[in-house]
Amino acid sequence: MSEQKAKYMIHATIKADGTIQRKDVVGAIFGQTEGLLGEELQLRKLQRTGRIGHVDVELNSNKGKVSGEILLPSSLDQVSTAVVGAALETIERIGPCKATIKVARIENIHSVKRDTVIDRAKDLLLGIVNEGSNDSKSILEEVRSVLTLGTETNIAGMTCGPNAKDSEALIIVEGRNDVRNLLKFGIKNAIATMGANVKDELVELAKKKSNVTAFCDGDRGGKLLLMELFRCIGQVVDPHCHGSRISRSRAFGGQSSHKVSESKGNGD
Repeated sequence: MSEQKAKYMIHATIKADGTIQRKDVVGAIFGQTEGLLGEELQLRKLQRTGRIGHVDVELNSNKGKVSGEILLPSSLDQVSTAVVGAALETIERIGPCKATIKVARIENIHSVKRDTVIDRAKDLLLGIVNEGSNDSKSILEEVRSVLTLGTETNIAGMTCGPNAKDSEALIIVEGRNDVRNLLKFGIKNAIATMGANVKDELVELAKKKSNVTAFCDGDRGGKLLLMELFRCIGQVVDPHCHGSRISRSRAFGGQSSHKVSESKGNGD
């Protein structure tokens, strides 16, 4: 009987106080269980009819003693397989040596295969789902790109959204990709400094806004840019209008947000 046709696999350990060989173990299994289990469960007959398979024995010898493992495949039902396993434990001698056989477990081969199928199916399903998700994301990104590349513009070489010039509020970011990311979500009044320097055109544009917010990375470059914004925009004061100042509003996600707001009062 091939292992593919087996329903169960009997795993047993063996220990012997002396030197024995595989043929001694196989002989003891068939010889000492003969007549013990009745006519229906005679191991020789069961093997001839393919109800039990080849007895696989692996032995290791150490300092005059032998230990090892016995594997016995079975296509019998659960009860009969359990009886055969229990019969193996009745063997007390193998050849001239005292020996002990202990059944470690009886493995349900179909159950093991089923678990293997389930685990593999999960992996395959995740592959399908992830691939489909990536396809969906690609479609969304492709369609969403209309909001970015199709609508972005520039002022004096600074990438910005289409509303950056005319909107009452202005969002200052560091790079072109920051503007594009905001465009994806419909935010069209952002402008990128495109570097650490604050251009005069940006200062002039900011002077016309009632609300200016700057988003910069929390790294050294972002901090330097914020300092430059403070210097150039935070100190812009029109003596005939209201003063402007930059005040920190909050920090999040590794970015700092600073706000340029007007403080209304009487001019000197």
